[in-house]
Amino acid sequence: MTMDMARHLVARSDAEELADRLSGRVARRVDKLEASADLIDLAFSSALSAWWNHCLADPEAGRLETWQATVAALQVGSALFAVTGVEEGTVDCFIDGRMRSVPAMGRRTYANADTWLSTLYLAMVCRDQERIKRLCEIPLERLRVQEGVYDEFLYAWIDVLQTYWLRRPDLLDKLEVAFAASDPSAPHIAPPEVVDYLLYPPLHLFYLLLRKREDEFGPSLVKALEFHKSYWTSNEAWSSNTSAAVALGPLAVACHAFDGKFPLDVESPYLPKRLLDGARVGEFPTR
Repeated sequence: MTMDMARHLVARSDAEELADRLSGRVARRVDKLEASADLIDLAFSSALSAWWNHCLADPEAGRLETWQATVAALQVGSALFAVTGVEEGTVDCFIDGRMRSVPAMGRRTYANADTWLSTLYLAMVCRDQERIKRLCEIPLERLRVQEGVYDEFLYAWIDVLQTYWLRRPDLLDKLEVAFAASDPSAPHIAPPEVVDYLLYPPLHLFYLLLRKREDEFGPSLVKALEFHKSYWTSNEAWSSNTSAAVALGPLAVACHAFDGKFPLDVESPYLPKRLLDGARVGEFPTR
């Protein structure tokens, strides 16, 4: 039986117009990247904000504009890692419908584990195998740009994802390392509720997917969404944050599970239907 889970956020009456305006701002910032990539981190955060707002206005992600915003966020995130991976020259980046020559920047602190995970999740949602591969080829140590800022769990989880997508050996061993790093008794930098409610569920879902535990996946996906909702509604100041409109990590793993014919057993705006089923994948060139 499929469960319906409502979203705690309520879209304002002009939500579509707001989302479209935010996408216009992203396009203007992208147009400036060929002159200077200094604000590419701002372009990426703006692209994420526009995407969240599109998903809030369009719970099933049925509008073309919502898919365009999803792709744009992935393209800007991918470009961020491309230009911070080389020290000089320019990098060709396909963003917002055309190829752009963006100046190289060298290593930056915002090309970190958190940004990488967001971009990789978007690539999984978009089913963009080439971008997944390029992201996973980034050395793990390059993402350690700020010691003491991110939990070891985050790096262990990234190691699992890179190992899986690049078909490297020792995947199960790395899963065990990641599970150990997520244990409440392990030292953590992030608050326990962040680890338990936001960071851990995608790893658990991924494990169930790898082990082909179809009977456990759907209930665990429901639990992941419950955790997401509980976290964002636990503080009044957070409850209106549009970044909670989508449970990005669970959505990314659920997209992979959907493609593998897993029963998901839940419908929710936290998992926009037309992103989950990949309805618009391949509708227009993205790279």
